[in-house]
Amino acid sequence: MHLSDEDFLNLIKNGILPAIDLIVRNERNEVLIGKRKNEPARGFWFVPGGRIRKNESFSDAIHRICKAEIGKLNPDFAYKFLGIFNHIYKDNFFEDPGFGTHYMTLGIELNLDDIKTDNHTDHQHDETRFLSIAELLETENVHENTKYYFTEVAPNRFV
Repeated sequence: MHLSDEDFLNLIKNGILPAIDLIVRNERNEVLIGKRKNEPARGFWFVPGGRIRKNESFSDAIHRICKAEIGKLNPDFAYKFLGIFNHIYKDNFFEDPGFGTHYMTLGIELNLDDIKTDNHTDHQHDETRFLSIAELLETENVHENTKYYFTEVAPNRFV
């Protein structure tokens, strides 16, 4: 189900968006990140992810997000649930200065063996790369919400 821009704007303004972030690791234990084109978090490096749509199953959402942002997911993928994360931004996709965006995000970890990535850029990212966890944590323009997936104490984690 797709919302009109007006309905989506009202949802962002008045509600909480359910989302999935994908922590994709390669054989060297490096993590896939992309440099965001859109608000919120424009210009920051972030793990791939996206909203869960109304009436969409969890596995269908993962497949759709993988296809849109990183390539094709194998049908028998395995994943690890990392927790529920609270992501609050001061800005929003529409760049309206009057309100921010609030996501309740499910952190999901996948191994590159379970996906086929063509390292393409998409409507969300200018470029993609793999970084070691140490590099990711040290890089200034990796967004803090991405860094929280790799820290012992994540103030935005619920589970």
